[in-house]
Amino acid sequence: MSKSVERVRQAAHAAGLNIEIRQMADSTHTAEDAAIQCGVTVAQIVKSLIFQGADTNKLYLFLVSGPRKLDLEKAAKLTGEKLHRADPKHVRMETGFAIGGVSPLGHIIDIDAYADESLMQFDVVWAAAGGTNFVFPSEPKVLAQAAKAQIADITS
Repeated sequence: MSKSVERVRQAAHAAGLNIEIRQMADSTHTAEDAAIQCGVTVAQIVKSLIFQGADTNKLYLFLVSGPRKLDLEKAAKLTGEKLHRADPKHVRMETGFAIGGVSPLGHIIDIDAYADESLMQFDVVWAAAGGTNFVFPSEPKVLAQAAKAQIADITS
């Protein structure tokens, strides 16, 4: 198991979240791929999106349902600054995860996090566990709490 997947497991444990990390046979790089591998709808897949503040260069984590898109205006109101997608190399350096395997948990830096309220309608959602084919299921409210994510309307 990779260091990043182990870091997710340890972060979940530290947050009191008992997760079962599953290694899938094929990639879960996209929400569509993950839904097929997990046998759920795309809407039950949590995309962990990393954006960067235009003024501060600070990274922010947004947990969004698979088919939805982050509304940058709504997100900017929450963060207090305009946002743009973070460079993949910067994401890896600051979070410890490569794009496609970014988890809601286990970042190597403290990161302000926001979870879209649309995720809360599901009994179970699936999130990346630190690698492109590692995932774990969780109740969405429990996941948001473990990620220290503010639940808000952040999608369009």
